[in-house]
Parts: sequence; structure tokens; C-alpha cells
Amino acid sequence: MDNQYFVGWGTLALINAAIAQGKNRTGLNWFLLSLIAGPLATLILLFVEKRQ
Repeated sequence: MDNQYFVGWGTLALINAAIAQGKNRTGLNWFLLSLIAGPLATLILLFVEKRQ
């Protein structure tokens, strides 16, 4: 059961990196932030505006 938690957390980090790249932000930085902050980073990404 513990392995599922880590797989889910890692998958969320990858999804956040993809969302960040879609908003013209650095995917690697958001991936690393997501590994630490998890769902909080997703919430932040939802409200961050797209860069020009």
C-alpha cells in the first residue's frame, strides 16, 4: 500500500510539470516543488497566470 502512495505522488509531480510547461513555466522546477509540496503545488498552478 505504501508503494501506491509514492507512485501517486510521483504521477502528480509529472502532471504538475506538464501543466507548468503549458503555462510557459519551468517544468523541472515545478516537478521538484511538487515532490515536496504535492497537491499544494497543483493548487498554486491552477491560479498562476500563463506567461507571455
